[in-house]
Amino acid sequence: MKRRDVLLGAGAVPLLLAGCASPQVPTRWYELKSEPPEAVPAPRPGDGSVWELSGRLPLPGTLERDTLVVASGAAGVLPLVGHRWVVPLRESIPVRLAADLALLRGDGLVWLSPAPAGVVVARRLRVAIDTLVSDEARQTLRLRARWWFTGASASAITPPTTESADIDIALNDRSTDALAAAHRLALWRLAQRITGTP
Repeated sequence: MKRRDVLLGAGAVPLLLAGCASPQVPTRWYELKSEPPEAVPAPRPGDGSVWELSGRLPLPGTLERDTLVVASGAAGVLPLVGHRWVVPLRESIPVRLAADLALLRGDGLVWLSPAPAGVVVARRLRVAIDTLVSDEARQTLRLRARWWFTGASASAITPPTTESADIDIALNDRSTDALAAAHRLALWRLAQRITGTP
């Protein structure tokens, strides 16, 4: 009889502890929408050369997570518990950026690496995202990025010239939805900078 009571008591302890645990926050999901966040201007093909965007964009470690984050203090970030990206940014940023560049330059002029067979690539585009985070007060999202082009041939002699952009997006409000939408707008503005679209 005592042994049974001990076993029942031992089995009840985890259940009691689970009942005392804080309730799980329901997950809200966000995505980088495929539609551009602003009106699309007429394409500007430039010299008409075909670009290939590398699908491997270096990202800060905070963007390697699936959770949305905001800055916290002088050097920290705060994950927003229960607010996650449907597709991780490491996967969605290259796809969205390539699509935006193609809209701004013209059909068939920008491809995400590897370009389809038969496409003659003239320039390879590399992009590195250094910062993509909101301030602690959730008033502004900051995007800092660098990009450079290399020739399509492996024997290109001219070293690439690095360009950069520092883009601030004012958030409409402190909501997580506004924060996610600002990420999309920041990428669109980066594509405009890369293509030289006014």
